Amino acid sequence: MLERLFEEVYVKFKLHFYQEIFERFQMREASLTTVETFAMETIQALGSPTVNEFATFMRISPPNAAYKVNSLIKKGYVRKVQSQADKREYHLEVTEKYQSYYNISSDYVKTVVGRMRQRFSPEEQEKLTEMLQVITSELMPEVSEGIRLP
Repeated sequence: MLERLFEEVYVKFKLHFYQEIFERFQMREASLTTVETFAMETIQALGSPTVNEFATFMRISPPNAAYKVNSLIKKGYVRKVQSQADKREYHLEVTEKYQSYYNISSDYVKTVVGRMRQRFSPEEQEKLTEMLQVITSELMPEVSEGIRLP
């Protein structure tokens, strides 16, 4: 039962995102491919990774990562910013163009959390918060390292 409900919540968040994307691009062609969308979500979650950090996390070769990143730069979703600490290093940053795209997903999270605050008592919210902290910090080690959500 727990597995089914957790999966249902996850799927509903994804489906809402897909609904919004299709609605926004109904009159024009979407500018990000599915793989590019995954890449952008990863870059966003990693904060400001280098191309090599992105490649390592995604388990792809650095040349393949560079190719994907260059495509995203050309489309205006990512920019390379020179590191102040090491001038040889460049970090990937998402642009305002991507932020507006990404906000489709984060806005719905805020809507659902707002509804949760209305529906659940402060004690229930505190317990859920505690459980989610354990899930993200202890039970998902495969994807926990390096993640810096906005």
